[in-house]
Amino acid sequence: MSKRGRKKGANGEQSRALLLTIAAEEFAHKGYYETKISTIVQRAGLTQPTFYLYFKSKEAIYQELINLFRKGLFDLAKESRLEPGIDLNSLPSRITKGLTGIFTFFGENQHLTRIGFFHSLEAEEIKRQLALQIKENLISEVKNGYFQPEIDMCLIAEILVGTIERLTLSKLFSGIKEPEEIASQIVHLFLNGMLSRR
Repeated sequence: MSKRGRKKGANGEQSRALLLTIAAEEFAHKGYYETKISTIVQRAGLTQPTFYLYFKSKEAIYQELINLFRKGLFDLAKESRLEPGIDLNSLPSRITKGLTGIFTFFGENQHLTRIGFFHSLEAEEIKRQLALQIKENLISEVKNGYFQPEIDMCLIAEILVGTIERLTLSKLFSGIKEPEEIASQIVHLFLNGMLSRR
């Protein structure tokens, strides 16, 4: 391939990425119906025909943003499953690391998170699937001897998703707490409870 062909391809990828970034901002702040393709391309310094080179419609770019969010989130959720043979003393730090990864992803991709986890029609389904993934992780971790088998892991998974959802808005997006601090406090609560040790 010639240098010119490579440069054109690279510029095309940059234009596509720029359109996605700006579209995420617009959708996150204005919602789907109030976001206009004309605003996205104007902010990107591109033309509407250029937009249609990469995306068939406003719905197509919106769906791609949701898919990017879903993939990033579920990759992290799957990676956070604890494998067999972990020293029990290191469990809190391992669980905190996995949860920190999710909050970091949310913090670094606030626009995507607002779309995929809060605003889109798919948001409830994404949260349902996340709870299922967490439940699968927990059931596997019970089999590996990390948690008590009599606990309802479906309930714990739902509680975790609700906790993640609320703290993302109230603590993470507001800048009150960093991802690791939020994750650490959640893990401490779940593993140690609230009762005084006196």
